Amino acid sequence: MAVSSTELGTLPIKELLIKQSVPASIGILFMSVNILIDTIFVGQWIGSLAIAAVSVVLPITFLISSLGMALGIGGSSIISRALGAENREKALQTFGNQIVLTLGLAILAVLIGLLYSEEVLLLFGANGEIMQPAMDFFIPVLYGVPFLALCMMGNTVIRAEGKPKFAMIAMIIPAFGNIILDVIFIKFLNLGMFGAALATSLSYFMCFVFIFWFFIFKSELRLQMHHYVLQIKIVSEITSLGFVTFARQGVVAILSIILNHTLYIHGGEISVAIYGIISRMLMFALFPILGVTQGFLPVAGYNYGAKNYLRVNETISKSIKWAAGLATVIFILILVLAEPIVAIFSKDATIIKETPSALRLVFAASPIIAIQLIGAAYFQAAGKAIPALLLTLTKQGFFLIPLILVLPNYYGIFGVWIAFPIADILSTLVTGFFLKREMNRKLTYVQDGI
Repeated sequence: MAVSSTELGTLPIKELLIKQSVPASIGILFMSVNILIDTIFVGQWIGSLAIAAVSVVLPITFLISSLGMALGIGGSSIISRALGAENREKALQTFGNQIVLTLGLAILAVLIGLLYSEEVLLLFGANGEIMQPAMDFFIPVLYGVPFLALCMMGNTVIRAEGKPKFAMIAMIIPAFGNIILDVIFIKFLNLGMFGAALATSLSYFMCFVFIFWFFIFKSELRLQMHHYVLQIKIVSEITSLGFVTFARQGVVAILSIILNHTLYIHGGEISVAIYGIISRMLMFALFPILGVTQGFLPVAGYNYGAKNYLRVNETISKSIKWAAGLATVIFILILVLAEPIVAIFSKDATIIKETPSALRLVFAASPIIAIQLIGAAYFQAAGKAIPALLLTLTKQGFFLIPLILVLPNYYGIFGVWIAFPIADILSTLVTGFFLKREMNRKLTYVQDGI
C-alpha cells in the first residue's frame, strides 16, 4: 500500500521504513541483478575481455546519468521538506525545474561523449585490447543515457511523494527488459558487445515510458507550463544539494580511472576484469543496505521539514540498526560463498583463482558501512549541503583514492584490495562522529525546536 506524503509525518517510523525501504531494496535488487546478469552474459558468451570493457564504460555512463540522480535527490529533498511544510507550490516548481535541468544537462554530456569517445575511454582505462570492445559498447549505450538520467531523477521524486512501490516497479521493468534483450541480441543474434549495449539502451527507454506514465496518471504533482520555467533560487537550492550526489559520482568516476589504470599496470586486463566482477558484487550484495538508505531519505526529510526532530532521531537509529544487521549477514555469505560466486562469471582459470580472496578483502568492513551511508544521507535529507558533501566524499575521495595511489606501490595488487576495508573503517569513524554530534545537539529537541 502506498504512503501519502502527509503519512510520512504521522505513521510509526518502523512502519514507514518498511514501506519505504522494502520496495526500494527490491528495486535496487532488480537493478543489481540486471547488471550482474549482464556481466555474466558478456563474460560467458563474449569473454573475460568483455567484462573489462563493460567495467570501463559503465562508470562513464553512470557519471552522465548521475546528473539526473543528483538533480533528483537534491530536488526530492526540497520536495519532501516542502510537502512537510505544506508548501505544495514550491514542490511543483522544484519538480518542473528538475525535469528541464536533467534533460538539458544529460543531452549536453552525451554530445561531449560522442565527440570525444576515444579520449574518454582512454581516460577511464580502456588500455590495450580493452579499447575495441569498450568502443562497441560505449556508443550505443550513450544514446540511451538521457532516458536513464530522467528515470533516475523521476524515481527519487516518486519516492519523495511516498509511493515507493511505483519507484520499485520503475527499477524492475528495465531489469527484466535488459535480461530478455541480452539473450536475444547476444545469444541468438550473436551481436556481441553491440547487442549488449543495444539491450541496455532499450531497457532505459522502457523505464522512461513507465515513469512518464506515472507522472501523467498517478502523481500528486500536477505540473503546469509555468512550473518548467527555471527559477534561480530553486535551481540554486536543487544544484547545491544535488551537487552532493554528483560530486560523489564524480569521485567514483575518478576512482574508476585510477583503479583501472592501477590494476592494468600491476596485473593487466585480467585484474581489470576481476574488479569488474567485484564491483558488480558490491552493487548486488549491498542492495538491502542501499534500500534502507533510500527509504530513510523521504522519511527523514519530511519530518525534518515538519520539525519533528524526535521522529528524525528515531528514523536514524532504526535505519542504522537494520542496515548494519543486513550488512553483517551479507558479509558472512560473501565469506563462505566467494568461490562459487566467482565461478558463475567466468571460465577463465586465473579469474576463478584470484578473485575470491580479493572479493573477501573488499567486503571485509561491510558490517559497519551503515553508519557512513545513513549519516551522509541524513545531512542531505536535512538540506545541509556542505556537511552532506564532505561526508559523502569521505570514503572514496578522502581515503580510498589516496590509499590506492600509495598502497600498490608497496604491496602490488593486494594493496588495491586492502585499501577498501581501510577506507570503510576510516570514513565510518569520521561520519559517526559528526552524526552523533548532530543528534545530540539538534535532534534531541522537542517538536517546536525549543
